Amino acid sequence: MIRTAIIAAVIGLTATAASAEEGIKRTYTGSFPIAQSVTVPPGYKTIYVSGMVPAIINPNAPAESFEAFGDTAAQTESVLKRIETALKAEGAGFGDVVNMKVYLVGDPKLGGKMDFAGMMKTYSKYFGTVEQPNKPSRVTAQVAGLVSPYFLVEIEVTAAVPAK
Repeated sequence: MIRTAIIAAVIGLTATAASAEEGIKRTYTGSFPIAQSVTVPPGYKTIYVSGMVPAIINPNAPAESFEAFGDTAAQTESVLKRIETALKAEGAGFGDVVNMKVYLVGDPKLGGKMDFAGMMKTYSKYFGTVEQPNKPSRVTAQVAGLVSPYFLVEIEVTAAVPAK
C-alpha cells in the first residue's frame, strides 16, 4: 500500500513537471504586440499585481498637476517600472506577464480622448521586442477617471512562473 502511494505521488509529480516544462502557450495573430490568447498549464504559480498608477516624475512641478505626472507615454513608463519592481519581488519579469488590463483616462490635451498611441509608444518598448518577445493578452479601455484627476494611466497584470 505504501509502495502504491509512492508510485502515485511520483506519477503525479512527473505529470506536473511535464506540464510545467511544456510552458505557457501564446497565440499571436499579426504583428500587434498582444497575444490573442494565453494558456498557462498546470504547474505554474500565478502572480496578480494590483493596478498601479504613476509616480511623480517631475518633483519640481506642483504635486497636483499633469506636469508632475507627465503625459500618457510618461505615465505608462512610470507605471511599467513600478510593475517591474513588483514582479521582480516575486521572482518574475515582463516575459512572465500573461494578462494585462490597461485603463486610460481621456487626456484633456486631446479633447478628452484617450492617448492610445502614447501608451503604445511606451508599452512597445517592453513587450513584443527582440529582448522580450512574450506578449500578454490585454484589454485597453478608456475610463471616466482614476483616484487622482492627474492620473491618465492605471495598469494591472497577471504573471505566471513555473512553480518550484
